[in-house]
Order: sequence, then structure tokens, then C-alpha cells
Amino acid sequence: MKNTALLLIDFQNDYFPSYEGAKWALSETEKAAEKGAQLLQAFRDKQLPVVHVRHEFPTNEAPFFLPDSDGAQIHNSVTPLEGETVIVKHQINSFRDTELNKVLKDQGIEKLIIVGAMSHMCIDAVTRAATDLGYECHVAHDACTTLDMEFNGIKVPAAHVHAAFMAALSFGYSNVATASELESQL
Repeated sequence: MKNTALLLIDFQNDYFPSYEGAKWALSETEKAAEKGAQLLQAFRDKQLPVVHVRHEFPTNEAPFFLPDSDGAQIHNSVTPLEGETVIVKHQINSFRDTELNKVLKDQGIEKLIIVGAMSHMCIDAVTRAATDLGYECHVAHDACTTLDMEFNGIKVPAAHVHAAFMAALSFGYSNVATASELESQL
């Protein structure tokens, strides 16, 4: 299993409803982070590679994840330990304009377990990109979250947004399972 890494995507303060001053609170972020923390602990216990990715917009005109803000910091429920890789990105796709692919290749990683936010944006983008780059991808659906959306006057609840994107990823890009199911395969 040493060729497997855990990717924690954008578990950042601004996404947590319980974080005072959150600029972009998602639906049930705490529940998703709890499942992500479960996998994080399993990876740490087995001394498997962990990569934290956090998004920071390049300007203060952004609606959230402002440069050098507390809101852009990784939430304390999944705080990186010394020696764990942290990638800072400025794009939706964690591979775009970052060292993520190089970091994974240098460690001989072939398989990824992916958790984080938002299901319909950064989780979708990183999973599709990783698959295209040749990684075997596994998404822990209960360790991912999103928010209510609206399109063309139709309100779409977060649970439906999440389910639609997990269904799409499981159709051809990734194994989509629970955090516990993926942990049992380590």
C-alpha cells in the first residue's frame, strides 16, 4: 500500500459553518471532515503518504480563501503534521500550476484516496485530472461536501448536487465508497 496517498482537498476554515467568520459555509462540512480525519489517522497509523491541498485566491477580491487569511488556513480537524506535504493552489484543479503531480510521482504514488470540498468543483476536477494522469482514484463520498446551488431558477439541495457528482465520478473516473470501506482496504 505504500503506493497509495491520501489527498485532503480544501478542508479550510471558510468552508466550516462552525468556524466564526466563515465566508463560504458548506453543508455539513464538519461531518465530512470527521470522515476525512478518520482516513487521515489511518494513513498516519500506517505511515502512508498524506498530501494536504489548500486553495488561496491570489487577490482580496475573492469571495473566500483570501490571501494570508485565517479563513484560507486548513481547519484544525485535519491539521497537517510536520513532514506532511501541503500544496497551495490558485485554481480549481489541484494539479494545475502546482507541484502535486511531481510530489506524487516522486513518492511512487499510483493510487489516490480523495476527500474534501467542494464535491462539484475541486473534488470533481482533481479526480478527473488524476485519472487522466494515470492514477487509480478512490473518492470517499462521506468525506466530501458541497452546498446548495441554483441553476436556471431551479434550487438544487446540496445532497442532490453531491449525489449527482459522486454518481458521475463513479461512472467512469473513480471508485466511490465510504471512508470506512476505503480504510478497510488499506
